[in-house]
Amino acid sequence: MTSRPPFPPFDEHTAAHKVQLAEDAWNTRDPERVALAYTEDSVWRNRDRHIVGREQIIAFLTEKWERELDYALRKELWGFRGNRIAVRFQYESRDHTGQWWRSYGNELWEFTEDGLMSRREASINDFPIDASQRRIFGPRSEEEHGLLLPVF
Repeated sequence: MTSRPPFPPFDEHTAAHKVQLAEDAWNTRDPERVALAYTEDSVWRNRDRHIVGREQIIAFLTEKWERELDYALRKELWGFRGNRIAVRFQYESRDHTGQWWRSYGNELWEFTEDGLMSRREASINDFPIDASQRRIFGPRSEEEHGLLLPVF
């Protein structure tokens, strides 16, 4: 089994670092790479979908990023305790018709001692926007978050 530092229990620094690593990974839009941060039997609730295991995570993310074009994400640490982290996030994407969307939500994460996420619960709302209202353009630059960090 692989491990993904930082490891729980989290403090403010390690929790914020874990959140940034997750943001960086999701912005790659590489389902197989992202899935490696989750346990083999990770359980997700994403909106109204229930996903179990890396294979289903890869399938879900592949479908997601085929549908959500030019996806760009920002995550922010909301809280943490022990092996759990709460995150708020926003992302923007466009659909195949060219309509832009801003999606807002919260995630609850639970980690194993190896730093792999074993549980993810996401509540998400979508709001149509005009292209002129966009404010998230690709991954954060080095200036936006300091150093480039390794993938989540």
